Amino acid sequence: MTYLQGIVLGLIQGLTEFLPVSSSGHLLMVRNLMGLGDTPILFDVLLHMATLIVVLVMFRKMILELLGSLFRWMTRKTVEQDRRNMKLIGIILIAVFITGVLGILISNLNISESPKIVFPFYLVTAALLLTTIKSKGGRDYNDLNYKDGIFTGIAQGLGVLPGISRSGITISAGLYRQMNREVAAEYSFLISIPAILGALLLDLKDGGELMRSISGPVLGASFLAAMISGFLALWMLVRLINSGKFYYFSFYLIPLGILGLIFF
Repeated sequence: MTYLQGIVLGLIQGLTEFLPVSSSGHLLMVRNLMGLGDTPILFDVLLHMATLIVVLVMFRKMILELLGSLFRWMTRKTVEQDRRNMKLIGIILIAVFITGVLGILISNLNISESPKIVFPFYLVTAALLLTTIKSKGGRDYNDLNYKDGIFTGIAQGLGVLPGISRSGITISAGLYRQMNREVAAEYSFLISIPAILGALLLDLKDGGELMRSISGPVLGASFLAAMISGFLALWMLVRLINSGKFYYFSFYLIPLGILGLIFF
């Protein structure tokens, strides 16, 4: 893999990890166009780690608040606000557990990551985004319950399918559950943190293969490119969601999916 190829893949990962257009689908298309074929699994996971850093920085206030409540709970020094936060942690854990189980089940189906699979799922993602046009939910973190964890966990699990956007389907699920836009977006990325960390741990065994096939400097350039583009993409996404324009991305996915079905 050359520097240019690594940087391009990093930029695509950063942009599409947050924008609801499916990072796996776009990476698959770009790899095919560049003649790269499959890259080591850990390479993809490390690019996800770059975007994970973006999530940790962008939502650091809520993350630190949850960690603080968890620490006080463990040391039996809780305050009133910790009750809500501990309930939210429980909801997140339920969502992550369901995501893991569903993700394993889907991976065992050995669904081929090919354009013939990706493009129809682009249209599915577009349809999901269109359902958010009239979303006017007002539920905040105080109103969330374990049903929200189950529903969004299933949604995130389905997000492993190539062409299904993880952010797109989980944010849409949150809006469907009547969460307000800001909470739906932040919650979607909160439940992505354990899922990405889990994927990294499961794929650490491929580390040797990674270093044999991709040089360290190229990997570093890809990582940095993913972080930079990720910050820009998440900044833009949050503003579009808050302005009620989340569904705009469907106008990109619909023609892309149709053209892909015709020409691939």
